[in-house]
Amino acid sequence: MDRESSAAAILPHLRGALSSYRRLIAHYEGSEAALAFASSNWAEPLCRLGTSCPDHFLRTRICPLFVPWNPAGDGIDQLEREIRRRVVQYRADYQDYYLANAVPDSPPLRDANPSVVVIGGLGVFGLGKDKTEARIITEFFLNAIHVMAGANALEDGDERGDLPQAQHPEQARHFSSFRNYVALPRPEAFRIEYWALEEAKLRRMPPEREFSRKIFVVVGGASGIGREVALLAARKGAHVAVADRDIRSAEAVAKEGIASSETMFACEVDLASRHSVAAALRAVILKFGGLDAIINTAATYPTPQADVLAETVWRDAFEVNVTGNFVLAQEAGAILKSQNLPASIVLTSSANAVVPKRGSEPYDSSKAALSHLIRELAIGLGPLVRVNGVAPATVIAGSSMFPRDRVMDSLRKYGIEFAESEPTEELRDKLAEFYARRTITRMPILPSDCANAICWLAGDESAKTTGHVIPVDGGLPEAFLR
Repeated sequence: MDRESSAAAILPHLRGALSSYRRLIAHYEGSEAALAFASSNWAEPLCRLGTSCPDHFLRTRICPLFVPWNPAGDGIDQLEREIRRRVVQYRADYQDYYLANAVPDSPPLRDANPSVVVIGGLGVFGLGKDKTEARIITEFFLNAIHVMAGANALEDGDERGDLPQAQHPEQARHFSSFRNYVALPRPEAFRIEYWALEEAKLRRMPPEREFSRKIFVVVGGASGIGREVALLAARKGAHVAVADRDIRSAEAVAKEGIASSETMFACEVDLASRHSVAAALRAVILKFGGLDAIINTAATYPTPQADVLAETVWRDAFEVNVTGNFVLAQEAGAILKSQNLPASIVLTSSANAVVPKRGSEPYDSSKAALSHLIRELAIGLGPLVRVNGVAPATVIAGSSMFPRDRVMDSLRKYGIEFAESEPTEELRDKLAEFYARRTITRMPILPSDCANAICWLAGDESAKTTGHVIPVDGGLPEAFLR
């Protein structure tokens, strides 16, 4: 396994282990400088000392967590066990540091988890409330590495008993050093970290948004319902991966929705390929560190063709609409199990799953299978992962499943008059109005309607809902449960 693959394999477990207080977003640095430090014999003692610069320390905390690992001989399972062991010890040591230096008016103990992790053979991992903070934390520690390297480069080989950094002899006992590098004294570090003005600044921070610190993967995010889900999740504070077979359109959505260029990106995925699904999820992990919500709105609506066998059309529908969702849940489930944080999967079924019609048997039957798959997945992946779905009535607006030819075919099928010269959007409006008249509410179903339901199912407000398929159909009597 190459180094990047090893980083992708360990990141979800690392993120889960360090998110005991609040969820974190990760940044991985495998540069030559990071790797050289992480793999050096001096890495562990220098990590124990921590940084010597107050500006660095405010980001990197008292010291990073060092985890030894030999990629040539040790497996990922062994690395996971060592991370768990060392994180427990780090938290205990941090609490001891707080108790040893706190005074009656000190702010309360904050998160006892490290914000920097150095893993032998892999490099440096930074973790923060968002991608920008995680990257800056990592960069600050890389600067600290350069300080350490510079200090030891100036070493003359003589053991020094005095520490000129101490202004008074009694202060010398608080300083720690390794070779020629001298760390910031723990009492001084504590005063900086728990400085009253720093605490006041933290308390004045605006409240975090609903999906802050969450990582969303939206498959089918380039158009229609998926696009609306990606944009809504981003507005609610999520880090979003817009995954789609149409990578250019996915990139356009990512650019449209970003508040920061670091919180939203596009990746290519083909639901008919397990390799493609695994590669897309790997890209998300390397970008953000894990997964919190996996949403799929992509589907195929195959139309019969005279020169294509009926069983081929049937197979294609089930490959994407059923097998693709199963593979997505299976690949994501393995990652979520390693991460060990509550998560959500939301899949898109259809009102067609319960409303029998003529001429769309492959699509309708595949959606019926998907609705039951949602219930099966909820049992198999629970209680850690909730699995739910939405069942929209036909959504015309913004859908890539309704090109002009299909819209015209549908208008003919239902006897709706139109002119060949009419613009595509006007034809779509006619079809949407026809579908709306069949519902109780008499309103067309929009992508935003489905996005609202999906984001509710993906969020914590639906924490006790799993195995459920919510209709978003305007009140379609034919789809009522019976």
